[in-house]
Amino acid sequence: MQTQWQGQRHGPRRRPGPARRTWQPPRPPRLPAVRRALRALTPARPPRPTAKRALDLALGSALLVLAAPLLAAAALALAAQRGSGGVLTRSTRLGAGGRPFVLRSLRTRRLRLHVISRLPHVVRGELSLVGPAPLTPGDVRDRPAGARDWRRELKPGLTGLAQIRHRSAMPWDEPDLLDQHYAEHHRPGLDLAILAEAVGAPLYRAARSLAGRGKADLSDTDHRRPGYRTAE
Repeated sequence: MQTQWQGQRHGPRRRPGPARRTWQPPRPPRLPAVRRALRALTPARPPRPTAKRALDLALGSALLVLAAPLLAAAALALAAQRGSGGVLTRSTRLGAGGRPFVLRSLRTRRLRLHVISRLPHVVRGELSLVGPAPLTPGDVRDRPAGARDWRRELKPGLTGLAQIRHRSAMPWDEPDLLDQHYAEHHRPGLDLAILAEAVGAPLYRAARSLAGRGKADLSDTDHRRPGYRTAE
Protein backbone atom coordinates (compact mmCIF):
# COMPACT_ATOMS: atom_id res chain seq x y z
CA MET A 1 0.00 0.00 0.00
CA GLN A 2 2.75 2.41 0.77
CA THR A 3 4.34 1.91 -2.64
CA GLN A 4 1.04 2.42 -4.41
CA TRP A 5 0.27 5.55 -2.39
CA GLN A 6 3.62 7.01 -3.21
CA GLY A 7 2.99 6.37 -6.88
CA GLN A 8 -0.33 8.15 -6.71
CA ARG A 9 1.17 11.06 -4.80
CA HIS A 10 3.97 11.83 -7.19
CA GLY A 11 1.99 10.94 -10.28
CA PRO A 12 3.31 9.18 -13.34
CA ARG A 13 6.87 9.73 -14.33
CA ARG A 14 7.51 12.18 -17.16
CA ARG A 15 9.84 11.43 -20.01
CA PRO A 16 12.96 13.55 -19.99
CA GLY A 17 12.72 16.30 -22.60
CA PRO A 18 15.56 17.42 -24.86
CA ALA A 19 18.50 18.90 -23.10
CA ARG A 20 18.75 22.67 -23.32
CA ARG A 21 21.76 23.95 -25.22
CA THR A 22 23.74 26.48 -23.35
CA TRP A 23 25.54 29.28 -25.23
CA GLN A 24 29.20 28.67 -25.83
CA PRO A 25 31.73 31.07 -27.33
CA PRO A 26 32.76 30.18 -30.90
CA ARG A 27 35.89 28.17 -31.20
CA PRO A 28 38.86 29.93 -32.67
CA PRO A 29 39.75 28.72 -36.16
CA ARG A 30 42.52 26.27 -36.47
CA LEU A 31 46.00 27.49 -37.25
CA PRO A 32 46.19 26.01 -40.79
CA ALA A 33 42.97 27.81 -41.70
CA VAL A 34 44.40 31.09 -40.43
CA ARG A 35 47.53 30.56 -42.47
CA ARG A 36 45.55 29.85 -45.61
CA ALA A 37 43.48 32.99 -45.08
CA LEU A 38 46.59 35.10 -44.57
CA ARG A 39 48.21 33.66 -47.69
CA ALA A 40 45.12 34.52 -49.69
CA LEU A 41 45.17 38.11 -48.45
CA THR A 42 48.88 38.80 -48.77
CA PRO A 43 50.34 39.28 -52.28
CA ALA A 44 52.57 36.55 -53.61
CA ARG A 45 56.26 37.17 -53.19
CA PRO A 46 58.39 37.11 -56.30
CA PRO A 47 60.74 34.15 -56.52
CA ARG A 48 64.20 34.65 -55.13
CA PRO A 49 66.74 35.46 -57.82
CA THR A 50 69.15 32.67 -58.61
CA ALA A 51 72.90 33.14 -58.87
CA LYS A 52 72.62 33.25 -62.66
CA ARG A 53 69.93 35.93 -62.53
CA ALA A 54 71.91 37.96 -60.00
CA LEU A 55 74.95 37.82 -62.31
CA ASP A 56 72.85 38.86 -65.30
CA LEU A 57 71.29 41.75 -63.45
CA ALA A 58 74.50 43.09 -61.89
CA LEU A 59 76.88 42.62 -64.81
CA GLY A 60 74.26 43.40 -67.46
CA SER A 61 73.34 46.70 -65.80
CA ALA A 62 77.01 47.69 -65.49
CA LEU A 63 77.71 46.85 -69.13
CA LEU A 64 74.63 48.74 -70.27
CA VAL A 65 75.71 51.87 -68.41
CA LEU A 66 79.22 51.66 -69.90
CA ALA A 67 77.97 50.98 -73.42
CA ALA A 68 75.18 53.57 -73.39
CA PRO A 69 77.27 56.43 -74.95
CA LEU A 70 78.55 54.13 -77.72
CA LEU A 71 75.08 52.80 -78.43
CA ALA A 72 73.64 56.32 -78.53
CA ALA A 73 76.33 57.47 -80.98
CA ALA A 74 75.74 54.43 -83.19
CA ALA A 75 71.97 55.03 -83.14
CA LEU A 76 72.46 58.67 -84.18
CA ALA A 77 74.81 57.65 -87.00
CA LEU A 78 72.36 55.04 -88.25
CA ALA A 79 69.49 57.52 -88.06
CA ALA A 80 71.48 59.99 -90.18
CA GLN A 81 72.30 57.34 -92.78
CA ARG A 82 69.00 55.51 -93.00
CA GLY A 83 66.64 58.42 -92.53
CA SER A 84 63.16 57.09 -91.85
CA GLY A 85 64.24 53.45 -92.20
CA GLY A 86 64.68 53.02 -88.46
CA VAL A 87 67.76 52.05 -86.49
CA LEU A 88 66.41 48.89 -84.84
CA THR A 89 65.49 45.47 -86.14
CA ARG A 90 62.58 43.64 -84.53
CA SER A 91 62.05 39.90 -84.60
CA THR A 92 60.01 37.48 -82.51
CA ARG A 93 62.08 34.98 -80.54
CA LEU A 94 61.36 32.28 -77.98
CA GLY A 95 62.44 32.79 -74.37
CA ALA A 96 62.39 30.56 -71.31
CA GLY A 97 59.43 28.22 -71.24
CA GLY A 98 58.75 28.88 -74.93
CA ARG A 99 57.32 32.35 -74.22
CA PRO A 100 57.73 34.65 -77.25
CA PHE A 101 59.16 38.15 -77.01
CA VAL A 102 60.23 40.85 -79.46
CA LEU A 103 64.02 41.05 -79.81
CA ARG A 104 65.35 44.50 -80.72
CA SER A 105 68.85 45.06 -82.08
CA LEU A 106 70.78 47.84 -83.79
CA ARG A 107 71.03 47.56 -87.57
CA THR A 108 74.80 47.29 -87.53
CA ARG A 109 77.35 44.51 -86.90
CA ARG A 110 80.39 46.73 -86.40
CA LEU A 111 82.11 46.09 -83.09
CA ARG A 112 79.28 43.61 -82.43
CA LEU A 113 77.03 46.50 -81.50
CA HIS A 114 73.96 44.52 -82.54
CA VAL A 115 74.73 42.11 -79.68
CA ILE A 116 75.55 44.84 -77.16
CA SER A 117 72.30 46.64 -78.00
CA ARG A 118 70.41 43.62 -76.61
CA LEU A 119 71.55 44.32 -73.06
CA PRO A 120 68.17 45.87 -72.09
CA HIS A 121 66.63 42.44 -72.67
CA VAL A 122 69.12 41.02 -70.16
CA VAL A 123 68.19 43.59 -67.53
CA ARG A 124 64.47 42.95 -68.07
CA GLY A 125 65.00 39.20 -67.74
CA GLU A 126 64.07 38.14 -71.26
CA LEU A 127 67.65 37.18 -72.14
CA SER A 128 70.68 36.01 -70.19
CA LEU A 129 74.28 36.98 -70.71
CA VAL A 130 75.17 33.37 -71.52
CA GLY A 131 72.85 30.80 -73.00
CA PRO A 132 71.71 29.15 -76.22
CA ALA A 133 70.96 31.31 -79.24
CA PRO A 134 67.37 32.64 -79.22
CA LEU A 135 65.23 30.67 -81.67
CA THR A 136 62.41 31.90 -83.85
CA PRO A 137 58.91 30.41 -83.46
CA GLY A 138 58.56 27.26 -85.53
CA ASP A 139 62.26 26.40 -85.48
CA VAL A 140 62.76 22.65 -85.65
CA ARG A 141 65.38 22.85 -82.90
CA ASP A 142 62.63 23.89 -80.50
CA ARG A 143 61.14 20.40 -80.83
CA PRO A 144 63.66 18.00 -79.31
CA ALA A 145 63.55 14.33 -80.15
CA GLY A 146 64.12 13.31 -76.53
CA ALA A 147 61.76 13.59 -73.59
CA ARG A 148 63.62 16.49 -71.99
CA ASP A 149 63.00 19.90 -73.48
CA TRP A 150 66.24 21.42 -72.24
CA ARG A 151 66.00 24.51 -74.43
CA ARG A 152 63.00 25.76 -72.49
CA GLU A 153 64.63 25.23 -69.11
CA LEU A 154 66.82 28.32 -69.37
CA LYS A 155 66.84 31.67 -71.11
CA PRO A 156 68.60 32.30 -74.40
CA GLY A 157 71.74 34.39 -74.17
CA LEU A 158 73.75 37.12 -75.84
CA THR A 159 76.57 34.64 -76.26
CA GLY A 160 77.10 31.02 -75.41
CA LEU A 161 79.27 27.97 -75.62
CA ALA A 162 78.21 27.30 -79.22
CA GLN A 163 78.94 30.90 -80.27
CA ILE A 164 82.52 30.94 -79.00
CA ARG A 165 83.27 27.51 -80.51
CA HIS A 166 81.60 28.10 -83.86
CA ARG A 167 84.90 28.01 -85.75
CA SER A 168 85.90 24.64 -84.37
CA ALA A 169 85.81 21.73 -86.84
CA MET A 170 85.56 19.04 -84.18
CA PRO A 171 82.52 16.74 -84.54
CA TRP A 172 81.60 17.11 -80.87
CA ASP A 173 81.49 20.90 -81.22
CA GLU A 174 78.14 20.88 -82.98
CA PRO A 175 76.05 23.88 -81.81
CA ASP A 176 73.17 21.74 -80.56
CA LEU A 177 75.48 19.45 -78.59
CA LEU A 178 77.29 22.42 -77.06
CA ASP A 179 74.03 24.12 -76.10
CA GLN A 180 72.76 20.91 -74.51
CA HIS A 181 76.03 20.47 -72.61
CA TYR A 182 75.71 24.02 -71.29
CA ALA A 183 72.08 23.48 -70.28
CA GLU A 184 73.07 20.42 -68.24
CA HIS A 185 76.22 21.87 -66.61
CA HIS A 186 75.75 25.64 -66.47
CA ARG A 187 76.98 27.48 -63.40
CA PRO A 188 78.26 31.03 -62.68
CA GLY A 189 81.89 29.98 -63.10
CA LEU A 190 81.21 28.60 -66.58
CA ASP A 191 79.30 31.77 -67.48
CA LEU A 192 82.26 33.95 -66.48
CA ALA A 193 84.66 31.78 -68.49
CA ILE A 194 82.45 32.01 -71.59
CA LEU A 195 82.09 35.78 -71.19
CA ALA A 196 85.85 36.20 -70.80
CA GLU A 197 86.50 34.24 -73.99
CA ALA A 198 83.71 36.01 -75.88
CA VAL A 199 85.18 39.42 -75.02
CA GLY A 200 88.86 38.49 -75.08
CA ALA A 201 88.94 36.71 -78.45
CA PRO A 202 87.79 39.73 -80.54
CA LEU A 203 90.14 42.03 -78.63
CA TYR A 204 93.02 39.65 -79.23
CA ARG A 205 92.30 39.46 -82.95
CA ALA A 206 92.01 43.24 -83.17
CA ALA A 207 95.32 43.70 -81.34
CA ARG A 208 97.05 41.22 -83.67
CA SER A 209 95.72 42.99 -86.73
CA LEU A 210 96.92 46.36 -85.45
CA ALA A 211 100.34 44.95 -84.57
CA GLY A 212 100.63 43.30 -87.97
CA ARG A 213 100.06 46.56 -89.78
CA GLY A 214 103.04 48.17 -88.08
CA LYS A 215 105.49 45.48 -89.14
CA ALA A 216 107.20 45.81 -92.50
CA ASP A 217 107.83 42.82 -94.70
CA LEU A 218 111.27 42.08 -96.09
CA SER A 219 110.06 42.92 -99.58
CA ASP A 220 108.97 46.39 -98.44
CA THR A 221 112.48 47.39 -97.30
CA ASP A 222 115.38 48.25 -99.58
CA HIS A 223 118.47 46.47 -98.23
CA ARG A 224 120.75 47.42 -101.11
CA ARG A 225 123.94 49.36 -100.42
CA PRO A 226 124.24 52.97 -101.56
CA GLY A 227 125.37 53.20 -105.20
CA TYR A 228 124.19 49.71 -106.07
CA ARG A 229 122.79 49.40 -109.57
CA THR A 230 121.19 46.44 -111.19
CA ALA A 231 122.79 45.07 -114.32
CA GLU A 232 120.89 45.89 -117.47
